[in-house]
Amino acid sequence: MIELKKLAPDAIEMAQEKAVRYRLLNKPRLAESICRDILAVDLHNREAIVTLILALTDQYDPEHGMSIAEATSLVARLDDEFEREYYSGIVCERRAVAQLSIRGVGTGQIAYDWLRRAMAFFERAESLSPPHNDDAILRWNTCARLINARHDVRPVPSERPADMLE
Repeated sequence: MIELKKLAPDAIEMAQEKAVRYRLLNKPRLAESICRDILAVDLHNREAIVTLILALTDQYDPEHGMSIAEATSLVARLDDEFEREYYSGIVCERRAVAQLSIRGVGTGQIAYDWLRRAMAFFERAESLSPPHNDDAILRWNTCARLINARHDVRPVPSERPADMLE
């Protein structure tokens, strides 16, 4: 196995800028690699943790077993409660969107469950948000619009019609 080289601590800021740029250029694997290099030098670097969460969720592929475990464990490393709730919502929302790319039987129902989880996280984040920060509301609305726009994104129907439950 080839041993990785370490970044110099004074190169972290420039590396972080590159990671963000690669993510925005739809190169999440390159951003992921840079974030891992930063975290190898500075384990608690908040910007690298957030960028890595986003880069990992950019790569979700539920059809090939891509899990959310690593992104979820990174969210837990964030110090700020608002950020933990907000990025937990992002993880769930992106999992839902990835699920919808499959277009198979039941994928809309699975996506609905992930979107509702995301919305719950965003609601908690909203109550914790700093002044003048409505990011959680924006994300909640995005989830709601996705549910409203797609006829296949619905909860699992109950096994018996409501009138039979009485």
